[in-house]
Amino acid sequence: MGKQIRVQRRGRGGSVFISRSFRRIAPVRFPMASSEAMKGVVKEFLHERGRGTPLAFVEYSNGTASCISAPEGLFLNQGISIGSDARPDIGNILPLGKVPEGTYVSSVELRPGDGGRLARASGTYCLIVSHTPQGTEIQLPSGKSVYMNDKCRAMIGVVAAAGRTERPFLKAGTVKKLMRSRGRVWPMTSGQKMIAASHPHGGGRHKHSGKPTTVSRNTPPGRKVGMIAARQTGRAKRAIRT
Repeated sequence: MGKQIRVQRRGRGGSVFISRSFRRIAPVRFPMASSEAMKGVVKEFLHERGRGTPLAFVEYSNGTASCISAPEGLFLNQGISIGSDARPDIGNILPLGKVPEGTYVSSVELRPGDGGRLARASGTYCLIVSHTPQGTEIQLPSGKSVYMNDKCRAMIGVVAAAGRTERPFLKAGTVKKLMRSRGRVWPMTSGQKMIAASHPHGGGRHKHSGKPTTVSRNTPPGRKVGMIAARQTGRAKRAIRT
């Protein structure tokens, strides 16, 4: 009997593969939507383990407070405005229908009132392309354009810490701590480098899996490795023009 493969171990949900969520500071989201305009003041900048962007702790005029992803240019004790009448300045939160075309926004809501779901990672942003009867057309960080509800709110500006991914780790221990805080497996070892008892792709002299690396969606955990329910593998074939 060989040892359990990594897929089986992760499926058990042990403490080794669980993200350290108790170290999180607070949910990162906008305050609850209201018909009246709100004012807020940035009281503190916070760092959360496993998160690449700094958090801004904001206290609002109605007595509530929340943490938001800090955009570039936000400073301590800066006042921000929330509502349809707010100006499109850095840190202000407006509905997409009120944001001018060509503006960079972040923490965009998928649905009105959900607190912000899109473009929250370091250095990411969405671009307001145009306002149409279908809704506001925005360009996502991936380059894809979608139409969003005009009532969805967004923060003006680009998320801070844009150069984080370009900075080298230098030491393996730094990567290990990052992956540990996010509950990810590191280092990753391919199945072809293992012995046959440790992985379905293991064994063999020439480091070849010896069997198809694509498996069905309904494959049991002991075999569910590799390209799961893959539509195609390798390079995409060019369309033949006639």
